[in-house]
Amino acid sequence: MSDQPSEASRPPEKPRGADTPRPPEPPAAAEAAGTPAANEPGPSEARTVGATPADTARPSPAQASDGRRQRAQAAQQAGQPGSPWQHGAGAPAAKDDGMTARLRPPPPPLIRPAVLGSVLATALLSALFLSDGLGVNLLIVAVPASLAAFFAAQAAGRRLRPWTATWAVGGLALLAVPALRDAGWPTFLAVVSAFALGSLALHGSRSWPGVLIGSLGLFDSVVPGIIWGVRGIRARAGGSRANWGATLRTTAVALVLLVVFGTLFASADAAFAELLSSLMPEASVGAGPWRTLLFALGLAGALAAAHAAAAPVRWDGLTVRQGKPRGRAEWALPLIVLNLLFAAFITLQLVVLFGGYDKVRDVTGLSHAEYARQGFWQLLWATLLTLLVIALALRWAPRGGTGDRTLVRSVLGPLCVLTLVVVASALRRMDLYVDEYGLTRLRISVAAMELWLGVVLILILAAGVFGARFLPRAVAVSAAAGVLAFGLISPDGLIAEQNVQRFEDGRSTSIDIDYVKDLSADAVPALDRLPEPERSCALRFIQNDVLHDDTPWYATSWGEARAKEILEKRPVKGDGSDCYRVGREGTGDGYEPDDDGYDPY
Repeated sequence: MSDQPSEASRPPEKPRGADTPRPPEPPAAAEAAGTPAANEPGPSEARTVGATPADTARPSPAQASDGRRQRAQAAQQAGQPGSPWQHGAGAPAAKDDGMTARLRPPPPPLIRPAVLGSVLATALLSALFLSDGLGVNLLIVAVPASLAAFFAAQAAGRRLRPWTATWAVGGLALLAVPALRDAGWPTFLAVVSAFALGSLALHGSRSWPGVLIGSLGLFDSVVPGIIWGVRGIRARAGGSRANWGATLRTTAVALVLLVVFGTLFASADAAFAELLSSLMPEASVGAGPWRTLLFALGLAGALAAAHAAAAPVRWDGLTVRQGKPRGRAEWALPLIVLNLLFAAFITLQLVVLFGGYDKVRDVTGLSHAEYARQGFWQLLWATLLTLLVIALALRWAPRGGTGDRTLVRSVLGPLCVLTLVVVASALRRMDLYVDEYGLTRLRISVAAMELWLGVVLILILAAGVFGARFLPRAVAVSAAAGVLAFGLISPDGLIAEQNVQRFEDGRSTSIDIDYVKDLSADAVPALDRLPEPERSCALRFIQNDVLHDDTPWYATSWGEARAKEILEKRPVKGDGSDCYRVGREGTGDGYEPDDDGYDPY
């Protein structure tokens, strides 16, 4: 005899909706709803197979036998209910795409007309304004692209969050650098950083993998965005052809009116004609392929931004496994030894760091250049390697409780503080070197890099006290802010200003004409203060580029416009024949007559 109660003694169960018979549900719909199909009994419904609404009385032994027979047949066809290999009785198992399922969002809604209009405006402005260079035209093109992303996100139900606004505002601010500065290298950094911040604004990442990959995630939306746009145009064109026809007719009439009356007014007034010619981009047959390519790039980029705003890839779904926690002694001992080494090095550096050149010469017997050249790059690499050590130490740090957290903070905190002193020592060495030989692009770049590494160390210290939740985004914000500040201070202008000031103060017997003549137009205000013939020799090449360039207003930076104004008032003098001897007496910018050549730093 079985220990389980018989079917005859089990009270009947009344299925849901017994009073109103429910039509059978297709298997696919049942699987999508997360319930088994009506014609394929699940584990909880096996005992109600064959039941009718009238079966409210206790079933007879014959009925119970028939029920057991039907359940056995259903189990033989669909598999045993409750089997770990089945998601539902008779229903196929749902496919688990793993990482793809975690990253990919649901498809975005049908593209809206406002999005299509903004995308088309972005493509047209790209073709018209981006073919002549970079300037304020990047901001002009970025405005409709941002509107396309905003409208798409609004249609998908996404709300504007504080971090999204931070990324978006930062990206637009970085695009102001090409409008202000003529130098190409800070402009390149600003444009790349603006693209990264724009991608972060669309994806909203917060983890380390999310911030690192999300800054490039816009590329992943290019192809899906184009497909999304084509499908949206087909769907809307099929249902509203009359509206499209009215829109095209309205646009054509407006263009005809503008052309006719614009031509009449231009022929009637020369000032108005000059204004129109300066505002409108020049169109030529030879530039047709290039403008077509820019139109396609603007169209694809705006569609990618709108698609990413409507259905962003969840890059935060990428996770990095934490390393196996190590024992306290195994983990802490190497780091304590490293801290002692840092402390010993810094103790010897403090006298030199704050003592000035006399202390440098008394302690080491080295000149400014020799001392700075000896250690700056080594200290820069030491800072980078320390950040790597901190990251690896956090990966394998003990995580047993409060005591382990206290140990991690007490070991890594002093390491960060000591590394900050190393950063200060490296910057002091560079200051000594610049004071001796002047500022160059390489020197200001590596000094800015070292300064940003110090900011990262401070953020790591703050994360150790207040928590590391915002650390990835804080580091990204600090990098973007550094690039923005680097562009706004005008590196070429600062280089020219520092070298001219050294020449005026008598700290340098000459100025390195061979170097400063290759600076951008941002250096013109400072170089304009030089006496003749140094001034004309330094500005001759810049004047040829600025005054003989027909770049339109939207591709001209403020630095270039200011340089053009200065050089038109005071053009260079002479034919340049006396420039071969200017700037070569004595020691120039890193040049020593007894050496083989220029110092590489």
